[in-house]
Amino acid sequence: MDGTSDRTEAAGEQREQREEREERFGAHVAVRHHAHVAELVLDRPKAMNAVSTEMARSLAAACAALAEDRAVRAVVLTSTHERAFCVGADLKERNSLTDAELLAQRPLARAAYAGVLDLPMPTIAAVHGFALGGGFELALACDVIVADRTAVVGLPEVSVGVIPGGGGTQLLPRRVGAARAAELIFSARRVEAAEARELGLVDELVEAGGDREAALALGARFAANSPVGLRAAKRALRVGWGLEFRAGLEVEDAAWRTVAFSPDRAEGVAAFNERRAPRWSD
Repeated sequence: MDGTSDRTEAAGEQREQREEREERFGAHVAVRHHAHVAELVLDRPKAMNAVSTEMARSLAAACAALAEDRAVRAVVLTSTHERAFCVGADLKERNSLTDAELLAQRPLARAAYAGVLDLPMPTIAAVHGFALGGGFELALACDVIVADRTAVVGLPEVSVGVIPGGGGTQLLPRRVGAARAAELIFSARRVEAAEARELGLVDELVEAGGDREAALALGARFAANSPVGLRAAKRALRVGWGLEFRAGLEVEDAAWRTVAFSPDRAEGVAAFNERRAPRWSD
């Protein structure tokens, strides 16, 4: 009896440590674990979370670690700055780079945005204040965007002589259609929260200051479901983008086959029949 109590207590301590654990990836990126939801934190407040070379490298490393963590079922992308989610690339740093240095930096920047886009579990961006340029592209790389009423989003890159280079020209049309994306990118205009929700630039609009809490709550709802099913469903959604309909169905069928004979499927059916909550394995 005592041994059973000791094991139960030890298991509880391990869960608590996992839930409260924070990992640092360099000076400007952190990962906080909330049970099966991981919070990916942009933490460069003195620069309004502008993405520097160092921050890009750290973000890619954090995403690589999260992708391999089977205990993580959902990721919420948040920011520590009160007035900005992320203002995009660090233009002060960019201004100091030679052409050769800028070219060398490009793979690091691409790896950061691709890291968020390629996370295999559902992702949610919690947006407040300014989410501009690369900052909005990080949000677009997520599956769902929750924004509060202070949010201002946009892709203003053409106003400074470049283009959205973190996936914006490809992700925005998939959200709002080609013509609307063209208007937003070519005009470089900033869109405030209410219009952003109306246009589909964000998915859920909450009161000021409520974006993080709402996004974490949504992440917990996602994480209550089968981890195998979540990853397979995301894979089918992402790989099927832009494919001819029948080809998309083949992608879906391949994803179905990865879960149909899994322990999660057996547990899910058993839990339904027994009228209890499923007990998913990590």
